[in-house]
Amino acid sequence: MNFSEIKFDCKHFKGSVPCKPNKRYNYTCPECPVYTKIEKRILIIKLGALGDVIRTTPLLVKYKELYPNAHFTWVTWSPSILPQNEIEIIYKLDAVSIFNLQTAEFDIAINLDKEEEACKLLTQINSVEKFGFIWKDNHIDIANKVSEHKLFTGLFDDLSKNNTKSYLEEIFEICDLKFNLEPYLINLNETISDKWKKQFSELNDENGKRKPLIGLNTGCGPRWNTRLWPTENWEKLATLLFKAGYLPVFLGGELENEKNIHLSKVTGGYYPGYFSLEEFIALTNSMDLVVTQVSMMMHIATALQKKMVLMNNIFNKNEFELYGRGEIVGPPNECVCFYGNSCSKGNSCMHDILPEKILEVIEKNL
Repeated sequence: MNFSEIKFDCKHFKGSVPCKPNKRYNYTCPECPVYTKIEKRILIIKLGALGDVIRTTPLLVKYKELYPNAHFTWVTWSPSILPQNEIEIIYKLDAVSIFNLQTAEFDIAINLDKEEEACKLLTQINSVEKFGFIWKDNHIDIANKVSEHKLFTGLFDDLSKNNTKSYLEEIFEICDLKFNLEPYLINLNETISDKWKKQFSELNDENGKRKPLIGLNTGCGPRWNTRLWPTENWEKLATLLFKAGYLPVFLGGELENEKNIHLSKVTGGYYPGYFSLEEFIALTNSMDLVVTQVSMMMHIATALQKKMVLMNNIFNKNEFELYGRGEIVGPPNECVCFYGNSCSKGNSCMHDILPEKILEVIEKNL
């Protein structure tokens, strides 16, 4: 074999180590039967938050339709959330990954984050086309004209309130694409998921009759406390669910642990504990329907194609895409604290969303 015969432009090429076809089947260049020439090298910069990373994955689906043999690189703070088998290179943002990216070449480079480090990174990327946000003259700027809309809605509340586009419509528009309900992708551990399904099957067998599992995600993180539903409302909802023939399952992370232990004791609802992100995703996959405030859980449930009741007060409801599998419930009166972390009225209007209303929407969607 001559050096010139090595297929450096193959999707399977791994750099300095053998590719999978060579390892598994002893295939070699230049006669390899699975040689696949890369059509486009595509970079996506989406650092965080976790939910935002998940809800950017429909772009992968669209680009794979357009370029079946594209090579994808993704930069994020949370590599484990991404579908590992759909992306060739996943970088966690650090000095080594930045160096590698600065010395690479791409056909398409996208930055959907407005943070300074993400904008500066796209500015330094060598790419034929750039979409989203860059850094120029010591401030955020746009790489292409249609990114203006998303920049403006992030800078001015009045424009954000009047926005009628979903987040997915916006990011597809930024990339000069049209959103057509392309699905979320997520890294689901099927083995752990099967374990939980078996466990719930044993737990939930009452005289041969299975109760629908309703996941109650009781937390939402501290960034916007005004979206938090009161503990007493979760108590009432769990009690109503039992009476209606459902099995409530309290879900959350370490921040919700004490709350969920309390809720489980006073209502009899099941609380499995808190786990790693991988385990949490697999656990959620057993639910028939998820009730949540606007949170990471909303995106996990969407990616798992679960039915969902989404409680929302401080965000523009048009931002959310539920793919026809759920319903958004807001307070009876319009929230006055748009994107606010404290309520000017005292108690957040989330108090005004009644458990009876949530039960009604659950039953409607199941």
